[in-house]
Amino acid sequence: MIVGQDKAVDQFAAAWTSRKLHHAWLLAGARGVGKATFAQAAARRMLAEAAGPPFDLPGLQTSDEHPIVKLVEAGSHPDMRRLERLVNEKTGNLARNINVDQVRELGEFLGLTAALSDWRVVIIDTVDELEASGANALLKILEEPPPNSIFLLVSHAPGRLLPTIRSRCRRLDFQPLNDDAMTSILEAHASKLSHVERERIITMSAGSAGRALAFAELDLAKLEDSAVAILRQGDPTNARRSSLATELGKKAAADRYAAFLDLAPTLIAREARQLDGAKRERALDAYAKARELAVLAPRLSLDAAATVFQIGGILAEVAQPASLKP
Repeated sequence: MIVGQDKAVDQFAAAWTSRKLHHAWLLAGARGVGKATFAQAAARRMLAEAAGPPFDLPGLQTSDEHPIVKLVEAGSHPDMRRLERLVNEKTGNLARNINVDQVRELGEFLGLTAALSDWRVVIIDTVDELEASGANALLKILEEPPPNSIFLLVSHAPGRLLPTIRSRCRRLDFQPLNDDAMTSILEAHASKLSHVERERIITMSAGSAGRALAFAELDLAKLEDSAVAILRQGDPTNARRSSLATELGKKAAADRYAAFLDLAPTLIAREARQLDGAKRERALDAYAKARELAVLAPRLSLDAAATVFQIGGILAEVAQPASLKP
């Protein structure tokens, strides 16, 4: 079920029903608002309806019992491919990027005749993570797409993509979820939360269901309190940021560290909306720095403790003028 993105669902479903749809769709929006869920639902619907047996359900809905849907969910449908970062066998960690060989294999797949219907579906989650040579290889495929092939490209930062890739896609924008949608999702997937906990998580999550569920699972309220304290009171002795760095630098804290990277820019943005004058300018500058570091740190495998300490310094900049920074 896709919650809170009715406009995107209606636009795509109408195009599919008419069979007058673009070959490539750029699913653009913040993390955790339903883009990957949408892509999977769209793939299920297209492949099931194209191959049969027929069914009558609205939008992108399908039955879990449909034989084609079972193949899609098992990852064994011969006419569907999903590109994601691979796991490094030596380290057990995800690779930094989707590599060019994965895209080239996609080209080989598209050179084959479709097996179960006339249609094939490719999901890339996310297209932002293609290495440069992989992006160029994808561009060549999009320039001369095989007939009846649909590309669903998930993107958290479409502005960073090659303009030539963007120009070959129809864009679907996914908006931050409203409070009603967020409440519905949390009630369904984190039912043990109290009303107060749920409301706090919704405020922290900025319309991202994925972020909200991660926050619920990882109990991030303490981290938020620590970060907000630095934002508003500064950290002249470095004690607060050192404590955060020690806590999140441990191997067992990897998930909470990743969530903190996502949380910190959001907290700065929320704080900026309440400020004016020089403080607002400092907050906006800090937001840009924190957002860039939060993106680069996982890709470059930066040390977790050092990264958290650095973000703590960025948070502290909001509380005091640059001339008074510790």
